[in-house]
Amino acid sequence: MDGNGRWARRKGLPRTEGHTAGEEALATIVRESAASNVGWLTAFGFSTENWVRPRTEVRHILSLHRKLFGRTEEMRQRNARTRWIGRPFHEKGAKTPIYVQRAIQRAIDDTKSGTGLTVTIAFDYGSRAELLRAVRHAMTQGPVSTDSIARNLYDPTMPPVDLLIRTSGETRISNFLLWQIKGARVHFTERTWPDFTAQEYRTSLTQYSKSHS
Repeated sequence: MDGNGRWARRKGLPRTEGHTAGEEALATIVRESAASNVGWLTAFGFSTENWVRPRTEVRHILSLHRKLFGRTEEMRQRNARTRWIGRPFHEKGAKTPIYVQRAIQRAIDDTKSGTGLTVTIAFDYGSRAELLRAVRHAMTQGPVSTDSIARNLYDPTMPPVDLLIRTSGETRISNFLLWQIKGARVHFTERTWPDFTAQEYRTSLTQYSKSHS
């Protein structure tokens, strides 16, 4: 979900306003995903590299994520469940604050009965960290293989990615689900994340469906 800062700068607003708009954009895409019968939606909320941003910006992003994980009633109404991937709270190197940890756990517990859309938020997440951890755990369990690595990912139940959406004119792959995106179709758009509309999202889903029909 790239381009929150650029969106704010173009409008002469603080970067924090861009992140607020980005959180609302994600809520829109969640609703559209539920309406379009998407099974899994995974959003890169905050990476392991983002902690070096200015403290005021980080604090604002943390508060937005607490709010995001707090949207449990809307998730239940849409028969959706919330999941999370990132550095496990109890492991060395994890940086998720306690109050965000609690919000994450409440969201998971309060929406666990959802059988429709699964919304996974990647917070304090980096794919290289995920893969390194998976390999280390696999090495303690016997010969390392693709299957043993897959079993030790943050969420082994997550299916392979079908469609990867990259906003804000970025035509590169970030440190996001590097194992899971093998074979995924990539949709690049010039729109910043706050400007990414439900209509363009539907178009990307339609194009994906046509390419696999």
